[in-house]
Amino acid sequence: MVMIADILLFIVGLALILSGANALTDGASSIAKRMKVSELVIGLTIVAFGTSAPELAVSAISAIKGNGDIALGNVVGSNLFNTLMIIGCTVLVRPLKVSRLLIKKEIPLCILASFVLILLCADATEGCVAGGLSRTDGLVLLCFMAIFLSHTFSIAAGEEQKASVSAANGGCCANGSTAANGSCGADAAAESGIKEMPLWRAILFSIGGLIFLIVGGESFVRGASGLARALGASESLIAVTIVAGGTSLPELATSVVAALKGKSEMAVGNVVGSNLFNIFLILGLSSTISPIKLAGIGAIDLGMVLLSSIVLWFVGVFYKERTITRAEGALMIALYVAYTLYLIL
Repeated sequence: MVMIADILLFIVGLALILSGANALTDGASSIAKRMKVSELVIGLTIVAFGTSAPELAVSAISAIKGNGDIALGNVVGSNLFNTLMIIGCTVLVRPLKVSRLLIKKEIPLCILASFVLILLCADATEGCVAGGLSRTDGLVLLCFMAIFLSHTFSIAAGEEQKASVSAANGGCCANGSTAANGSCGADAAAESGIKEMPLWRAILFSIGGLIFLIVGGESFVRGASGLARALGASESLIAVTIVAGGTSLPELATSVVAALKGKSEMAVGNVVGSNLFNIFLILGLSSTISPIKLAGIGAIDLGMVLLSSIVLWFVGVFYKERTITRAEGALMIALYVAYTLYLIL
């Protein structure tokens, strides 16, 4: 009877989290658009944050409750699921072309983020497994987040300047359409997929989405913890597998839809951006709220996060240059399945 209640809490929590993330993203994007924030900045910040909102809700609430295994396991599992399963499944739908910017800057930054996380874990005297993320470590991660956002806004500013110059000269927009009569901004807005809504509705969506995330995160963590105890599994195992897969559903949906629409850069960029948010913002905020113990997360788990980022960079650079093929996608899926089997066995 207790297990049924835990399953219901788990499912209801997941539904609330996904609904809340969707509402928060739509509302915040609409508000930003009304404030004349560029479409590129919205995509690189608000949308990326929106797809990572479930992980943020689960990890922050877990940290407050002292469930460090779930907080860290959720991020570790989500990053692995994002990189190996989501990219792998997406390229099975359609091979993805990876932009030079992602290859040269964003994916290497993801590798750096994974390496920094390992270093912060290993600086404990007891070693990686027995150590943890202190509040100081959390502040370090948040500083990296600030640097990443600064980098993102500088890229956005450069793109917007190029688009403005092209529009003024009657040339092509950043998306390749003609900027006749200064219509470049309108074309970009049409392609962004951002829902336009009245201001009151956008505010309501934002606040309601945040409430859904908080309530859903509470229910989700209680259900996951209960299931772990009922099944005799560690909370970290549940977090790395079931919790991580559930909270990564927004990234999966976004990437597959983007691939079907032929927007490869968005499909890959969504995963890379979410992974950076997960490590820098979510773990930074969670460990600042409450220091995280690494009781159930070991060197192999953290090493897999680093390896997955390296694999993503490798398949984008070699074999068929800057294109992730179906064969490479199948290899990435196989790697994730092998890791999951290792955890279970």
